[in-house]
Amino acid sequence: MLSRPARILALALLATALAAGCGERNAQKFQSTDVTGASFGRKLDLTDHNGQRRTLADFKGKVVVVFFGFTHCPDACPTTLSELSTVARELGPDAQRMQVLFVTVDPQRDTPEVLRQYVPSFHPSFLGLYGTADELAATAKEFKVYVQKQPQPGGNYTVDHSAGTFILDQEGRLRLFANYGAGAKVLLHDIRLLLGS
Repeated sequence: MLSRPARILALALLATALAAGCGERNAQKFQSTDVTGASFGRKLDLTDHNGQRRTLADFKGKVVVVFFGFTHCPDACPTTLSELSTVARELGPDAQRMQVLFVTVDPQRDTPEVLRQYVPSFHPSFLGLYGTADELAATAKEFKVYVQKQPQPGGNYTVDHSAGTFILDQEGRLRLFANYGAGAKVLLHDIRLLLGS
């Protein structure tokens, strides 16, 4: 069950799709929510798990898949990364034209070392991104992602967050939003359309 903020985000994205994407020639072909023309998800400036500063411009010419999560996530994050791993496998050589970016919402525990072990375990080309708390908050705000740390008994905590996938075209424009649970088949279909393959 999606949290109230996640439902609000899904409704906002649907409204954006209806307002911005209706005139797109290929809009009906996509299986995810078409958010072409959205005024968010336009910039990202974080550090990858290898220590290299990254912006969306670094990946021009590739379809970029952005997913917010954390390595201690019990379900949505590993499920989505596994689905994207399946997509990369199914794309074959075209996987070189797709870049998956996993943006941590838990900078306290998701150190570069942790991200370097976790993210590429799903696919060697996937990158984990981190930053300061302020940088990550700004990035989440830019993508309209809800993030809330939730204390648990014993001093531990989890992180509630929007669990959807953002897909940008080869020009770096946000085009699609896939709800959590859309599945590898839907993601593969839409990424192939954006790759023109």
